[in-house]
Amino acid sequence: MKHFSKLVILSLIVSAVILIINGCATIFGWGGPELVNIRSTPDQAKVLITDESGTDVFEGTTPTNVTLEKKKGFFSGKTYTLKISKEGYSDKVIMIDTQANGWYLGGNLVFGGLIGWFIVDPATGAMWTFDTNEVNATLEEMKEGSIDKAMELKVLLLQDVPESIREKMIRIEE
Repeated sequence: MKHFSKLVILSLIVSAVILIINGCATIFGWGGPELVNIRSTPDQAKVLITDESGTDVFEGTTPTNVTLEKKKGFFSGKTYTLKISKEGYSDKVIMIDTQANGWYLGGNLVFGGLIGWFIVDPATGAMWTFDTNEVNATLEEMKEGSIDKAMELKVLLLQDVPESIREKMIRIEE
């Protein structure tokens, strides 16, 4: 019976060590890419997804499911821009950003410890989750003769242009 008790205690210790050396979000399977569902009204709209570097990562039509990577680098999450468009409708642009996963933040206090916080979960991307996994875009029908909002021209007086942008402006001589 003593041998059985030692075996149980040893098993508990080994299990605790395994939990401590792994990241909590990784333990619960939050690493790797994440599925995002994209729908639109009307459907069969074109979807173009670009990442924060401007690289096109997906092109297709709604409805669709896309698996997107959450990790850009160590301690760095990805950001995506979705452009949903259909002829005769105004385009819709939606941002999908990453945020720290609750299991990463709270779970590592209990299970993962410092190794989970600073090594395992950041390395696997398990520390990140998307701010939304469901995109439902309603495209507005353009009336005949109307201009898409993205194509509008706005005229500002120089005094209304922010200083940070004025530095980048080019003066055109007549």
